[in-house]
Amino acid sequence: MFEYREWKHVFKLDPNKEITPEMLEAICESGTDAVIVGGSDGVTLENTIDLLSRIRKYTVPCVLEVSNTESITPGFDYYFVPSVLNSTNPDWIVGLHHEAIKEYGELINWNELVAEGYCIVNKESKAAQISEADTNLDNEDILAYARMSEHMFRLPIFYLEYSGTYGDVEIVKDISTVLDKTHFFYGGGIKDDTQAREMAQFADTIVVGNVIYEDLNAAIRTVRVVKG
Repeated sequence: MFEYREWKHVFKLDPNKEITPEMLEAICESGTDAVIVGGSDGVTLENTIDLLSRIRKYTVPCVLEVSNTESITPGFDYYFVPSVLNSTNPDWIVGLHHEAIKEYGELINWNELVAEGYCIVNKESKAAQISEADTNLDNEDILAYARMSEHMFRLPIFYLEYSGTYGDVEIVKDISTVLDKTHFFYGGGIKDDTQAREMAQFADTIVVGNVIYEDLNAAIRTVRVVKG
């Protein structure tokens, strides 16, 4: 039931970005453990359904990372729901979640919904700006959010998001030492196999996104080094 806990490598595809059939086939047949569909802006029901229908031609597990209620559609294996723990706006922690569950709570398959404790640390990223994240954090701040995710909120996933920028390996290493039951996702700036290997030493799952659109071959190589 918790298949995502076995994942070592996932690709993240943005519904608001163009991807050719050939590129999509390469991604879905690469050996990655899953494909996450999600983005910070421009995510609509139409482009989400379009991307989902194209991915479903392949056997790779497919996840919707929910960024707005308008783009939610049946057909995904999991629905990852971020709670941005370092947001200064409570809407991004519990507010939007409350509104969604108030409206759709009776329809939700709770076995498919997975809550993520997000910590967004790149202040220049769209994700940080949209979620009004406080990115003025030191390592102890970040470790505290990781511990909160596991020990206070019992969240199944803690997601450290550098969003386009390659992160600090030392903090990723430190987070790995304080999490036991909570699964640790790292995302941000992985552009080659060296960086993929480095972060995969410590994160349970690495998320590879932007490089797909910049250098597909480099993206595919990240699967090989992580999955062997």
